[in-house]
Amino acid sequence: MSDQGSHVTFQHGQEFLAAISERWNYQILREVFFGVGRFGELKRALGISANILTARLNGLTELGLLTKRAYRSDKPWYEYQLTDSARELVVPAIAAITRWAETYATDTDVTQHPLMHTTCGNPTSPYLACSSCQQPVEASTLRPASPEEGGAGQR
Repeated sequence: MSDQGSHVTFQHGQEFLAAISERWNYQILREVFFGVGRFGELKRALGISANILTARLNGLTELGLLTKRAYRSDKPWYEYQLTDSARELVVPAIAAITRWAETYATDTDVTQHPLMHTTCGNPTSPYLACSSCQQPVEASTLRPASPEEGGAGQR
């Protein structure tokens, strides 16, 4: 792959990272994942102004992270859902951040967000696992691979 193609991919990734890491965007994506998808519900759940919510929803829709569908024929009222590609990107991040917050939060009034694994139908606590040995990957057991081990070369 050429340096130019690599640079374009990096820039594209930066745009998405900036979009989902923006305060309101992350909160919107999280709420939609947990089933709050209508404009009024999102506005109430987040305590966000209508004009900011509208702008953020439009931006997330333009980026392909949300889809919207009208749920009333008499008024232009929409509900939002994560796109399949957004689910691939944000669901693991939301699950990891939510799990971390529920584990380490000092506030005793933290809302728990249980997760269900739809394949087996059981509640789950997702974790990162090694693709070679299937053992859980913890921060203390992970480091970058050297070039000799198959890692990326140094610049």
